[in-house]
Amino acid sequence: QVQLVESGGGLVQSGGSLRLACAASGRTFSMYAMGWFRQAPGKEREFVAAINWSGEVTYYRDSMKGRFTISRDNAKNTVYLQMSSLKPEDTAVYYCAADPSVVDVVNRYKCDYWGQGTQVTVSS
Repeated sequence: QVQLVESGGGLVQSGGSLRLACAASGRTFSMYAMGWFRQAPGKEREFVAAINWSGEVTYYRDSMKGRFTISRDNAKNTVYLQMSSLKPEDTAVYYCAADPSVVDVVNRYKCDYWGQGTQVTVSS
């Protein structure tokens, strides 16, 4: 079992920045690829970014490239999502997910573990 706890969400003005963190406990964190997803009201959960176990491979949703950066610190069992140039349409609950496979962690139907989510609200 892996337990995931997100933090760092909040209210920010358009154009601002936030850094989300997801702390993992349980099984060995470095065994897992990690992903970030988000879900806005009335919309499906969508992929945001993913990172492999070592941090050497990353994937992003096209609309996030250049604005969001995913990273991880295996010594701290934590994955981060640095978000900049935020827009009102980035408003959503952001979730982290874990899966042994970086190929699967980009797919919301294949992730083994999920956090409870953290709310990000971007005001215009």
